Amino acid sequence: MTDQPSLGGPPPQSSVDPQVPHPARIYDYLLGGKDHYTADRAAAEETIRRAPQVRESARANRAWMRRAVRYLAGRGVRQFLDIGTGIPTSPNLHEVAQEASPDCRVVYADNDPVVLAHARALLSSTPQGRTAYVQADVRRPDEILTAPELWSTLDRDRPVALMLSAILHFVRDEEDPGGIVAALRDALPPGSYLALSHTTNDIQPERAANAAAVYGERRAAALMVPRPLDRVTAFFDGFDVVEPGVVQLPRWHPDGPVPPRLLDEVWLYGGVGRLHDG
Repeated sequence: MTDQPSLGGPPPQSSVDPQVPHPARIYDYLLGGKDHYTADRAAAEETIRRAPQVRESARANRAWMRRAVRYLAGRGVRQFLDIGTGIPTSPNLHEVAQEASPDCRVVYADNDPVVLAHARALLSSTPQGRTAYVQADVRRPDEILTAPELWSTLDRDRPVALMLSAILHFVRDEEDPGGIVAALRDALPPGSYLALSHTTNDIQPERAANAAAVYGERRAAALMVPRPLDRVTAFFDGFDVVEPGVVQLPRWHPDGPVPPRLLDEVWLYGGVGRLHDG
């Protein structure tokens, strides 16, 4: 394999360092994608060596995202802000949302130039709906909230589903992940929702720590910080969490019976909350 990923769409507007692993490209590799460099593949393979469950966790996170979007669309949500988009893996969020309701509007945000190179795929939409892309970092929520593409695509007077799927575990404690969520929350219109998933160290702490350490050892663009259930639940401050609460991803509105092995292999919690009224 070469160090040139197969990219579509317009060229990135900022440089990519192929020697620095990036979480979006590592995730793409774990999902069986093709858009990654040697450094990303090496980091992913080392993570798999230390914790073979990471591939199952990645697949479970994508499946949870699809279920969460369908759930929200079923409750009348027609606007989505997906931060930490990652490289498109079909069906992507807008495809799921617009299958449920063709008039859904989606804004994607990510800081990886490789994701920007896929903007054309991300910006595809049904005629009734709209999509847009913002190149910005979750650590700087003001850049997202003031991006002209955001509120020219979404209606400030209608509910928005804020999607933080497997992104906050790449924000260190000193970067104030709770404050980031609060800043995004406070910009949401009434009736909005938060859908969030996050890696945990509750299930197999030693293996989780060893897997997360790869991001530091490989000098990745972001470190991974697994968190326990109470820390993940705290991100829902200001939201009423819907049933079944913040749970392991396979337990959240499953499409069928949950194989017991998944509860050992999926190291992520997730949940959905509705913004407090008033």
